[in-house]
Amino acid sequence: MGVKPINDGAGRASKIRWAMLSFALVATILNYIDRLAFNYLSAEGELRKLIPDDTFGYIGTAFFVGYMISNFFSGFAIDKLGLRLGYSLCMAFWTTATILQALATLPIHFGIFRALLGVGEAGNWPAAIKLTGEWFPSSERSTATGIFNSGAAIGAMTAPPLIAWLGTSYGWRTTFIIIGLIGYLWVALFWFKYYTPKRLVEESKRRIIPPLKLMKTRFVSSFTLSKVLMDPIWYFITFWIGRYLVDVHGWGLDKIGWFAIIPFIVADLGNILGGLFTQFIIKRGVPIPKARKISVGIFGSLMGFSLIIGPFIIGSPASALVILSLASFGYAAYTANTMAFPGDVVPQSATASVWGVASVGAGFGGMIFQSLSGITVKNLSISYDYSVAYNTVFIGYGTMALIGLSIILFFMGPLVKNDALQEYVEKVNSI
Repeated sequence: MGVKPINDGAGRASKIRWAMLSFALVATILNYIDRLAFNYLSAEGELRKLIPDDTFGYIGTAFFVGYMISNFFSGFAIDKLGLRLGYSLCMAFWTTATILQALATLPIHFGIFRALLGVGEAGNWPAAIKLTGEWFPSSERSTATGIFNSGAAIGAMTAPPLIAWLGTSYGWRTTFIIIGLIGYLWVALFWFKYYTPKRLVEESKRRIIPPLKLMKTRFVSSFTLSKVLMDPIWYFITFWIGRYLVDVHGWGLDKIGWFAIIPFIVADLGNILGGLFTQFIIKRGVPIPKARKISVGIFGSLMGFSLIIGPFIIGSPASALVILSLASFGYAAYTANTMAFPGDVVPQSATASVWGVASVGAGFGGMIFQSLSGITVKNLSISYDYSVAYNTVFIGYGTMALIGLSIILFFMGPLVKNDALQEYVEKVNSI
């Protein structure tokens, strides 16, 4: 079941599905460039003086407040409006919020605009998950999600040198404007080129499943709880790596621009290899639900143990980048597989909704742990030094990863189609 590529009725999907996937890839790249620009621009210079460590953490929390609230609604909105309109609106919204940051003069302004950025950016993943569900069968879905999600690593990899160059050449205000304008070009291209495969048009229009009904399922509640603990780890690495290299290793923005990309290059490999590993063992006869759990177990463990062990072996910037690279690889490979979960369990008309609800957990975790990271770094750096402060945070996040992984492996249940949800959709749409 699901071994043949989905097509649009004209036999073209074997090629077109990859072109459609490229929209999600590019959108995710832009998502991370827009998300991380402020973090690098405020690592030193004019904005660093305006934004101290604890304030930086609170501004990160503001982003995740918007992200969390929007996640609850964005998935349902995309399922209701359809992918073409829903995805376009998300990109237009967060692109506008990116440009608005050029108008900021006080930390509270950044807090407001970053919250708006989070509102818009939250829609990217429900939309991209829905796109892969429309164009890829279950056996290919972990690879497809790994490819589009590699945009997060590509964006995180591109951001340091790009933002460093734009910031030093044109100033931070112009930088926000330049990177924001690219998003409007994506909206125009997507609007005129994207379409849903013909054989899925009717299914995509089916009535969506109410959020409370989804949240009552074991799969969605466990998935949401796991994301409270797992996703903030990636947010910490992407948001704080610039400050970490400045505070602990004394690097400047120019050096960060070249070397901070290393963990994200490795994460890119994780996105692709994590999906391909699962596809490989499926082809070797491992059932899809078991293959998914094997993969997340391996890669989630790598992420957790690397962060726990890291502080005991980090002695230089190079060793720090190795540890962050291992954690980034583990997270990316883990996520490439978890992104395929909704398509395995729920009806196609609810895939964006499920990812949106689960990502409320990601936003909640990001909101809480960004603030805690800022408070921890500030207070421990005063009492001890920056090295002790960041090492404490590393161990804390590594422990969180192992707890989150345990929820996936032991409490979520089997990754098979939920008959009750399928019957609900069929019953509602037969009335």
